Amino acid sequence: MCGIAGTYRWPDGKIVTDRLTDTLAHRGPDGAGRYGHPVGDGEVQLGHRRLSIIDLSETGAQPMVKDNLVLTYNGELYNAPELRAELEAAGVRFRGTSDTEVLLEAWRRWGTDCLPRLRGMFAFAVFDERTGELVLVRDQLGIKPLFLLRRGEGLVFASELKALAAATGGKLEVDHAALVASLLYYWVPDSRCAYREAEKLPPGSWLRCRPDGRVERGRFWNLKDVAAEGQERARAGERPDLAAIVEESTRQHLLADVPVATFLSGGLDSSWLTALAARHQPGISAYTIGFRAEDAKFEAMPDDLRYARQVAEQFGVDLHEIEIAPNVLDLLPQMTYHLDEPIGDPAAINTFLICQAAREAGVKVMLSGMGADELFAGYRKHLANLLALRYQRVPRPLRRGVSAAVDRLPVATSRRGLRSVRFAKRFLSFADLPEETAFRRSYTMYDQNELLALVDPDLAGTVDDVLTEHADTYQDNELDDFVNRMCLGDARMFLPGLNLAYTDRSSMAASTEVRVPYVDVEVVKAAFAVPGDRKIVGRQGKAVLKEAATSILPREIVYRPKGLFSAPLRAWMSRDLAPLVREVVNDGELVRSGFLRRDALNRMVAEDAAGQQDFSKHLWHVLTLEYWYRDATSGSGQSTRQTA
Repeated sequence: MCGIAGTYRWPDGKIVTDRLTDTLAHRGPDGAGRYGHPVGDGEVQLGHRRLSIIDLSETGAQPMVKDNLVLTYNGELYNAPELRAELEAAGVRFRGTSDTEVLLEAWRRWGTDCLPRLRGMFAFAVFDERTGELVLVRDQLGIKPLFLLRRGEGLVFASELKALAAATGGKLEVDHAALVASLLYYWVPDSRCAYREAEKLPPGSWLRCRPDGRVERGRFWNLKDVAAEGQERARAGERPDLAAIVEESTRQHLLADVPVATFLSGGLDSSWLTALAARHQPGISAYTIGFRAEDAKFEAMPDDLRYARQVAEQFGVDLHEIEIAPNVLDLLPQMTYHLDEPIGDPAAINTFLICQAAREAGVKVMLSGMGADELFAGYRKHLANLLALRYQRVPRPLRRGVSAAVDRLPVATSRRGLRSVRFAKRFLSFADLPEETAFRRSYTMYDQNELLALVDPDLAGTVDDVLTEHADTYQDNELDDFVNRMCLGDARMFLPGLNLAYTDRSSMAASTEVRVPYVDVEVVKAAFAVPGDRKIVGRQGKAVLKEAATSILPREIVYRPKGLFSAPLRAWMSRDLAPLVREVVNDGELVRSGFLRRDALNRMVAEDAAGQQDFSKHLWHVLTLEYWYRDATSGSGQSTRQTA
């Protein structure tokens, strides 16, 4: 895992590439390198910051130059040993043991045809000195980020958006459409970028730049096609052996020349990974989090720690417990800087603090249970959308009566939150809506009218565009299975846009690599070969995964209530952050610029304070958006850098 950057036919390419690479220093504290070569009337410059995981010697250093090919690469190839053996059998001679050299030689032999064969997470740039062509590539599922910016025939790219902002002198223009999208989702979808000129290379795709100025794009993997193929496999009666597939993925993800540890929340996904990892690496370390007792009580959070301790004891895992009582006033601007774009999920703080503690203990690599909920329908929203279909059969007058009664209930008392009431209000906000609209409303922050009331009236057309984009993406499939349509929507939007994005940025801020064994091409193929009625059975989400996990885990862990990898937001907002909320609502840059409307924000604050509605998540995101916007529009972008 590393940071990559570079320029192609860009003015002052060497200086700019050094600036890009310096901004990414936290991603690779173990080494740095740069390569340059003439291209037409310009040059290519490739930069690299190294976090040494496999082949710690200099034979793994980057950019790697070998026989006219040059590679700067971020990620891990878990099937590198198999590819290496195949290449050696074909006569290739290797200088070292790194997966970087395996990737370079695979590219030399097969070109873009090697890409579907890669099993791992990666973003890389490869330059051919003979043709002068530069190709950028991003992995199948968007685990690793790659940002780029084109001007004329020039291009600049980097692992993080903040590097592009630094390289252009803080002069990039904010894309207000992306900010509207971030308000809806509480993250910027992968199809958009917070700066107008910049873009994210789509998952499963490549981009080739030629010396004559031509640019070519291609895809080597498409989730829509994988899901359709999975449906056909299911119709043919195929039943993938999930226990074996997940174990094999976990074993491959342990490949490293440095210590590997796991996240262990005590929930199904992390517990299964930890148990499997301990089977192949006895005594493995795991890290878990807890919260101040008063915060957890106010948020009505389940006691996940006891389950994590049970798993650790049963499988001989060295468990490290971290109590999270952060100074959120200090962490908020720091996390906003590291997250690159406005992301309003406080789980990013948990990830950062866990990775920071692991790194201080000498751990460079962590395994996470990320992705299982999206692929196997484990979120409450999946079950809720199925229940909504049944609810719609209830007579309309009775539904109106239920809505009116629930609307009058408070979501919190003075001492604790009422989770069941919050869930009921959330459910009723979408239970009567059509499929795509209901699914969107079940996990986004606002309905259309609420969003229109919150932002500048001139952005009404942008709101329509953002909602249409969601509908187009969700409906772009050939599936006749409602549950798998939701899973596909999550795998294309929610997973790369939010969960993988904050995991990458938060972990790399602590110079730590996080691997995600469930977000593996073979696991994904298997997931979409499972019909929806085996993913949700009765009121049990992730049913097929739970059934597979019972081969190693006790039923008490497998079938426990779903845990939360989140933070006690209501407690933070009502105590630590209340003065900051007032400041941002009354005199924040977003309000002063006209982007957000003060009256709508004041209504949210008042209803949240009265306990009638739970707007803690909405207001947290407004704070993250405010800090990001201040930095992005300051010209120099120094305000949060000094805090980071």
